[in-house]
Amino acid sequence: MRTGPTNPVLRGTIKALESAGKNGKIWKDLAERLSVSTRIRASVNLAVINRHAKDGEVIAVPGKVLSYGNIDKKLTIGAFSFSSQAAKKIENAGGKVSSLEELAHKNPKGNKIRIMV
Repeated sequence: MRTGPTNPVLRGTIKALESAGKNGKIWKDLAERLSVSTRIRASVNLAVINRHAKDGEVIAVPGKVLSYGNIDKKLTIGAFSFSSQAAKKIENAGGKVSSLEELAHKNPKGNKIRIMV
């Protein structure tokens, strides 16, 4: 019988997002998306984010951001994890990298945040 993720950091993130979900539905949705099996969890390449996001937008990825592709927009991207190259590319483009917990803390209602999977 499976009880959920075994990674203590992931469990903490899910709890924090569920708690923030009382103020904004988006955080509860992200917590549910993180609760799935690792094989199902989102992995999003920078090329996809760059193609679909608008400059200045806030993006939430319920999984990992990977470095394939380039990014030429100033975005704030929150995710459970980032590859080191992806984080460098985002920051070099003038964007910001943050955890999902930090996004929830800065924007409790979750206004104007796009989930990318």
